[in-house]
Amino acid sequence: MLNVELSESDEPVMVFPSIEVVATAGWSAPIAMEDRAIHVWGFSLEGSRSFVEQCRSWLSEDERGRATRFISQQDQCRFVLAHGGLRAVLGRYLGLGPDAVELDRSEAGKPLVRKEGRGQSAITFNMSHAHGRALIAVSKGREVGVDLERIRSDVEAAKLSKRYFAPSEQASIMELAQEQRAAKFFRYWVAKEAVLKAQGIGLRALSQCEIILGADGAGAEILVPAGSPLQNNWRVRLLSCDEGWEAAVAAQEGDWVVLYGLSG
Repeated sequence: MLNVELSESDEPVMVFPSIEVVATAGWSAPIAMEDRAIHVWGFSLEGSRSFVEQCRSWLSEDERGRATRFISQQDQCRFVLAHGGLRAVLGRYLGLGPDAVELDRSEAGKPLVRKEGRGQSAITFNMSHAHGRALIAVSKGREVGVDLERIRSDVEAAKLSKRYFAPSEQASIMELAQEQRAAKFFRYWVAKEAVLKAQGIGLRALSQCEIILGADGAGAEILVPAGSPLQNNWRVRLLSCDEGWEAAVAAQEGDWVVLYGLSG
């Protein structure tokens, strides 16, 4: 099920059902991707042992190897569930089973769907997972980035914003009371990371884009200084999550809208 995000007043809150929902009967029905839409899917990374093994069977040999590098069993399981769930979601757009989805990386290192033969599929995606939750964005013919973070009150907002953020962003954070700074810091952080991930650029460029938060609390303008490795003409949509979380999706300018993928 998908519903359109219209405005802040009627914007739905992201939901994070168990990722095991992707194994339920009827869930895998194909989805047609609209040209000007970005679909976002939220999941909690929890599932039965049998479902974890099912997800593991969908992964590539490289992904299975990456999973074993985690020391914590919980982290291993979450990695397997996130990447298995990603394949299940992408399979709905590609008309393929999760184990038939072929992934690759761009020259910049950004994950992409490999189309049959050679080259890149028109379906683009990005995924973020943190603290037992995953967020997946899917689009068509448009690079997209997404980030999800849990707000941590112990974050050193003053120190980190001084080092990585634009002066206007740091000032916006520091003018707030101490107990309000963490939420604002992570709001900027997810917006910046979404832009960087959309372009396949690492965290070294965090200071190379300035986020101007919109008055509606949901949109944001991106300013890129001359000489930055980042491309211009991108915009960000901040996603409404439950308390204690921040999330954002970024894509190049245009009249794109966000559609929320729910559990059906």
